[in-house]
Amino acid sequence: MSERHPSPSDPAQEGARARAHGRPKDACPYSAGSPERRAWLEGYDGAPIERAPDLPTDRA
Repeated sequence: MSERHPSPSDPAQEGARARAHGRPKDACPYSAGSPERRAWLEGYDGAPIERAPDLPTDRA
């Protein structure tokens, strides 16, 4: 029987979990400018930072 060790936490998953639990966006525990912070914020927002928001279409 092998022991299972938890894998290191994924910052993007942490950010998504934080949002799901109602934590504020400024609760990110990572340093400004770090790749981990960027991933956490992407997870929180549910989209990569470079991706522009979808705009509504004006269809009649």
